[in-house]
Order: sequence, then C-alpha cells, then structure tokens
Amino acid sequence: MSVFSGKTLLITGGTGSFGTAAVERFITSDVKEIRILSRDAGKQELMKERFHSSKLTFIAGDISKADVCRRAVDGVDYIFHSAAMKDIPGCEKDPLAAVRTNVLGTATLLEAAVEAGVEAIVCLSTDKAAYPANVMGNTKAIAERIAVNLSGGSTRIMCTRFGNVLCSQGSVVPLWLRQISEGKAVTVTNPDMTRFIMTLRDAMELVLYAFENGRSGDILVQKSPACTIGLQAQAVCEMAGGSGVTVIGPRPGEKLYETLLTKEEGAKAQDMGGFFRIPAVKDHAGAPLSEYNSHNAPRMTLPEITAKISEALALNQV
Repeated sequence: MSVFSGKTLLITGGTGSFGTAAVERFITSDVKEIRILSRDAGKQELMKERFHSSKLTFIAGDISKADVCRRAVDGVDYIFHSAAMKDIPGCEKDPLAAVRTNVLGTATLLEAAVEAGVEAIVCLSTDKAAYPANVMGNTKAIAERIAVNLSGGSTRIMCTRFGNVLCSQGSVVPLWLRQISEGKAVTVTNPDMTRFIMTLRDAMELVLYAFENGRSGDILVQKSPACTIGLQAQAVCEMAGGSGVTVIGPRPGEKLYETLLTKEEGAKAQDMGGFFRIPAVKDHAGAPLSEYNSHNAPRMTLPEITAKISEALALNQV
C-alpha cells in the first residue's frame, strides 16, 4: 500500500509544471483529495477542465499570507511545496518579490503546516541554492535553512534539490523551439556552461523518494547527469531543423557550472545509490564525499541528451 493511500495532498504552485505532473501521477490513485494552491485562478480553471476530477480542490491565494496557508493546510496529510519565484532575471530585477515568495512564503506555509499537524512536507529547491550567486539561489538557500530549522518536531520536513528540468515552464528548450519555428538562430548564453539535466519524471522520482525515505531535516539530491548548454542546443537544432546558434553571453547571476552537493555538505552526506542524503546534523560516519557539480558529474553524449529532450517533450507536451 502506498504511503499516500487515503491521504489528502496539498501542492503549492500546483498549476506549474511539477504540480501538473504530480496531479497526473496521483489523480487515478487512491488518494482522498488533491488540493492545488496557486495565485493564478485562470490556470486553475484550465487544470479543472483538463482533469475533470472530484478529487481536485482549488485554492487561489498567495503563500506569503498566513490566512491563505492556514486554510490550505487544514486537514492535509502531505505537502508538495513547489511554489516559488524561479526566473533568475526576474528575481534580479525584483529581489523583494523573490524574498516574499521564496523566503517568507516558505516560512509562512511551514509554520502553518507544523501548527496543523501535517505529517510530512517536501520542499522543492534547486542546485542554485548551493554556493548561491544570484537572488533566486540566495532566497532558495534561505528557504532550505528555514525548512531544516523547523524540522525538529512531529512534522517531517525534507528538501529536494533539482537541476534543470527539461521543457518545464520558463526553461530554455521551449524557447529554442520557438526560435527555430520563427526561422531564427537559437540563443545560447555560453556553450561551455554545464547544467544538471532532469525530466519531470526524474523530479517526481526524487520527491517520492524523499517522502518515502527522507528523515526530517534532510536535503535529498538525485545523482543527475550533466550536459553543456552547447550540446543541448545542438541536439535541439538537429531534432527541429535549427539553422544555427548565436552566443549572447551569460545573464546576470549565472555561473559556469552548478552544484548539487557542496564540499561542506559532502563531509556529512550519505551516498544512497542513486541519491545523496544530506542530514541536518553530522551523523554519517563514512568517508567524506566530494563536491558533486555539473562539471564533474557524468557527462551526457549527444544521443543521450537527444533522447532525454525527446522524453521531456513527450512528458510536457511542448
């Protein structure tokens, strides 16, 4: 029997790419109820029309508002906290908005959940929270610390770090496909940049692993492969008939490579096979692990990244 059988789930930011994937995963299962909390009532209507299920309940509101969070978490068993301001340039332009959503919103939601006696929460984080170099990364790093700080009670709270989720809302592959369809060259910031590669299926696998295996205070990381931006662009061009690449230079706050597991975290992390577990305290007696970043992670070949993009396109219906 699944740990979710007969349970009420809450998905914050539930009309986004991950939320939609989670609804697809659970809508035909034996969960009792799936609540969707998001600010976009229009997207909620589209989701309602798409799934036509009595299991779905929608709450329109901002997670930084305590009354919204208290209403959303009442009677909930498990929370998938995916609501976030993720756009790096947008966060750089409006850091206060990023703080309100990513930091204050996370704190408000978790405090309400703990008070309501929610069983378990997984907070979706990002590789940009490790050695953060931009506003988005810094706000998500603080959100991780808030989650770990609040994890000492009866509510089990874990974080999961994602790499780049292919074809998710706001990601680069749909942009490249639009550019190709308009007869334009695809724009690449720096072809030598490396990024961790995931699909929505990978992201869901990581979150479910956290719910089923994580201890309160853990940060869980999937051993995602990496790829250069240049090779990704080449794969998309070959798949869609693109005519070329234009290098436009890095955006503010972008790094040459990303990190999922820092050196400091490696000193206490546990290798779980396909995952790393970073505990809240140093309780692992094994040999320290080295930093896991997109420059030293297993590197994908052109056929591998092409296959991964094809899988992501099918999952996201881009």
